Amino acid sequence: MILSRPDQLNALSSDMMLEIENLSRDFLNYEDIRVVIFSGQGKHFCVGMDLKDDRPISKKLVKRRREVGLGGRMIKAISEINQITIASIRGAALGGGACIASACDFRIASENSFCGYPEINLGMNLQWFSLPLCVRLIGPARAKRMVMLGNHEDAQTLLSWGFVDEVVPEEDLEAASLKYAGDYANKAPAAVQMIKQSINAISSAHDNAIMHMDTDQFLLTSSSQDMREGTKAFLEKRDPEFTGG
Repeated sequence: MILSRPDQLNALSSDMMLEIENLSRDFLNYEDIRVVIFSGQGKHFCVGMDLKDDRPISKKLVKRRREVGLGGRMIKAISEINQITIASIRGAALGGGACIASACDFRIASENSFCGYPEINLGMNLQWFSLPLCVRLIGPARAKRMVMLGNHEDAQTLLSWGFVDEVVPEEDLEAASLKYAGDYANKAPAAVQMIKQSINAISSAHDNAIMHMDTDQFLLTSSSQDMREGTKAFLEKRDPEFTGG
């Protein structure tokens, strides 16, 4: 699956997220597909949510909660793909891009790649059910550092933390991703997929109980002065001045 908005650095519009969700669900119908590789067209994997997306925002809270939940549904759809999933990361995987990568089973990164969760710099929480995915990959202390500081972490740091599984030269990224895919595609697919589902069920057993409110947390932060300031500062390419309001 190729994220294809290269002129916008593969930023996630609402239409794009809906397409990813639907395509991820659709893999259920293809028994001959054994591995799905997520990659980005152009220089970057994905820089996250498109803040310039002009989608209409509903005034009614009940509808707004459903609209805000699209990202979480997309990430769940990716994590529930029966086939093995591999994120092939070139350049930036930020915000929603890092969420997509963490929802895959494995991550292969080029040497020039970097990942991060810059949501905190916009005055918002990390949502989309992605916080437990990050914690499971790198542990609680590093997850706090990565999510609470919002820094860009380079490929070698991510490898040492366990966020990515392999780092290769940029020119070898596609071949390395296909090699990874081939290793799993050559195994008995029913057994591989049942093992994947069992491991995911064990590791995510409490996710819904813990993270069921992350959409509502976003709705809360989105009403804050800090988020308005963070978003404005980002678009104006300056440092935000947060007040806690």
